[in-house]
Amino acid sequence: MAEDSEETGDRGIAKPDRRHVLMMGAAAASTVVTVRPALAQTQASIMACEIPIPDPGRMGNYIAADGSVVPPGTPGAFPPPGRNLVGEEVRRALQSGGSIPGYGYEESQAYTNYIRRLQNGMSGFTCYASIQMSRG
Repeated sequence: MAEDSEETGDRGIAKPDRRHVLMMGAAAASTVVTVRPALAQTQASIMACEIPIPDPGRMGNYIAADGSVVPPGTPGAFPPPGRNLVGEEVRRALQSGGSIPGYGYEESQAYTNYIRRLQNGMSGFTCYASIQMSRG
């Protein structure tokens, strides 16, 4: 029997020859090589991504301690940060439970609670999702 001919197994299904097995192995190896740069790129994008608080459609509003967006002057609510928060500082605050650099503990908690409430389609959600997937 020739080396590259296909044999059938006990169920009548063709067994792959050596050439096919080698090609499948090469494809798997290239997949592993491709994943590493993608993970590095994800880490770099987390460090650079930004989350606006609140989202542009609700600018001028404040953030309550529970992360909800409330009208200015609401007792116990905090003014928005005045800048977009960077993914890396948000990641650190979420992991440690600590403060976002430049903001007090209670403000930071309100902002991280707002971020936890982000949903698909809201500004900053993609950045937050990337942060969540990178945890480990």
